[in-house]
Amino acid sequence: MSVALSVLDLSPVSSGTPASLALRRSVDLARAAETAGYVRHWVSEHHNLSAVGSADPVVLIGAIAAATSTLRVGAGGIMLPNHSPLAVAESFRSLEGLHPGRIDLGLGRAVGTDPRTALALQRSRQALALDDFEEQLAELHGYVDGFPAGHPFAGIRAQPDDVPLPPVWLLGSSEHGSAVAARSGTGYAYAGHFGSVSPVEVLRSYREDFVPSRYWPRPHAVLTLAVLVAETSERAQALAAATTLATTRLRLGMPGPLPSPEEAAAHRWTLAERNMAGRLGSKLVAGTPEEVVPRLLDVVDRSGADELMVVTQVHDPAERVLSYELLAQEWSRVTQSGEDVSRTGEPV
Repeated sequence: MSVALSVLDLSPVSSGTPASLALRRSVDLARAAETAGYVRHWVSEHHNLSAVGSADPVVLIGAIAAATSTLRVGAGGIMLPNHSPLAVAESFRSLEGLHPGRIDLGLGRAVGTDPRTALALQRSRQALALDDFEEQLAELHGYVDGFPAGHPFAGIRAQPDDVPLPPVWLLGSSEHGSAVAARSGTGYAYAGHFGSVSPVEVLRSYREDFVPSRYWPRPHAVLTLAVLVAETSERAQALAAATTLATTRLRLGMPGPLPSPEEAAAHRWTLAERNMAGRLGSKLVAGTPEEVVPRLLDVVDRSGADELMVVTQVHDPAERVLSYELLAQEWSRVTQSGEDVSRTGEPV
């Protein structure tokens, strides 16, 4: 099985550290990921969220691309409703001009924040009520490919206009997102770390309904999963408890910095937290490399994903880097050897 590994980096803010440090740690992780053989490093867009340091993907992409040499760097993604399509086209053409052939433009339909902050970003209650993502997408392409005669924005071109727009990917966590990506003829990244439907079904629908475009002659599906790898099962479970606590707090509307395993072990869980954690548990694949890789290979095999993108939330940056390194080593060993690993453990 020849399936590439990539990184989705949420720039987690660890408890007891300044938020800006999360950005520098993302750059450090990207360097390590490049050395370990990962293909892409995508960063997210979240606003007014104390748990996440990445609020401006364009700035972080530029920093990561400048610190690496072969890694593809991109947005996972730009939340298009928060931005002018012209500004997005110009930002990513600029990044492409600075780092040719290494930039990806992932676009999302969500706003990546709470309603009040979304209003502050979009500055219009009318804009908040619109569901015009596909119109925004067409407008973004129009600033590169040109608009039809008579269009109000005809003649406006995203600069610099001597470089192509980077590959456009649509992000999704439901069947709707895959349908838009298929009929738009773009790459598709499914958020399996929190998505509401089976990756097997959603990626099958994307491939079956895909309409080739000038940019994407064939479909390409990325599956994103939450993964945590450690040298022992015990350490992996301790790290997983901290990740689960952070995610539980976020889902309950009480986001905060990523706790350490020791903080998570000392935490007294409320009934509401336990119930939420129970619903979240199956979304995180945690264990030793030998425990984790068979589970990941199983879901990749069943879904037909072309690429596996991994999001790993760990308090200690060294342990987060180690998780990615251990996964890459075992993934490479198993996939290159053709070893028939046992499909044991709970399905993803």
